[in-house]
Amino acid sequence: MDIQDEKKKYKIGMSCALGCAILWGFLPIYWKALKPIDSMVIIYYRIFFVGLTTFLAAYKMYGREKLLAPLKNKKMLPMLILAGILISANWSIYIWAVNANYVIQTCIGYYIEPLMVCVFGMVLFKEKVDRYKLIALCFALAGVAVILLHFKEMPAIALSLALTFATYAAIKKRYQMEALIALFYETIFLTPLAFVLIIYAEMNNKGAFSVAEPYQLGMLAFVGIVTAMPLALFAMAANRISMVSLGITEYLSPSISLVIGIFLFQEPFDQIQFSAFAIIWIGLAFFTYGEIKESKHGRES
Repeated sequence: MDIQDEKKKYKIGMSCALGCAILWGFLPIYWKALKPIDSMVIIYYRIFFVGLTTFLAAYKMYGREKLLAPLKNKKMLPMLILAGILISANWSIYIWAVNANYVIQTCIGYYIEPLMVCVFGMVLFKEKVDRYKLIALCFALAGVAVILLHFKEMPAIALSLALTFATYAAIKKRYQMEALIALFYETIFLTPLAFVLIIYAEMNNKGAFSVAEPYQLGMLAFVGIVTAMPLALFAMAANRISMVSLGITEYLSPSISLVIGIFLFQEPFDQIQFSAFAIIWIGLAFFTYGEIKESKHGRES
């Protein structure tokens, strides 16, 4: 692959990473609008509709033969199933935690997660880190340390969110596959179980139809699309850029969500949290400067 192809691949990958982070950042508005539907019911519908959405999209784009090809690879299938379990666990922990008033821990989790992604990239994939990325990582680590010291507790929910998604990202990096096909196999093995649980909940008046407004049922039908879009972008990014770059761009998502929480949802935000937020964004400024400088150097060479 020549320099121009590498630059094009990197540009597409970075665009996908930023698009993914922005979509994830605004998703809390969507989940908030689904109340009072039970969080576990949302998870069941989410898994079911992601499986259905990715099947239809992948079949349309790639055809039956390419869609079924991974079934022949006995080594890859267990990895896909593991990735599906990890991302489903991440969804479940997040939505449960928000509904159980552990919003602060979810915020901490999504600030820790990019650090884990970066570390996995350096340890598992031997990725090199330039000085700007290293400075960005140090600032991000400092920001997370301020949050942890401020709340003076080991955030189990936050660590679970960070570890499940960072491990998911590492698995995505290891197997190179079309994003929609990968997402299909990550969810299809859980889709039948989710469908059974949906039927059980609805028949026992514990599902969405017993509490939701008509517009919320419509929104629930689109959870597959709003889930699959950022995950597809994430998979495309993971196939094209380093995990270090991917991890650092992921700080955009919790930062957007934090702003939404403060100004839209009127959640409390103290000076310590603001300090941590500012420290992390200083690191992102170094990262952005390094990316711009590297891009200019690439054009000149």
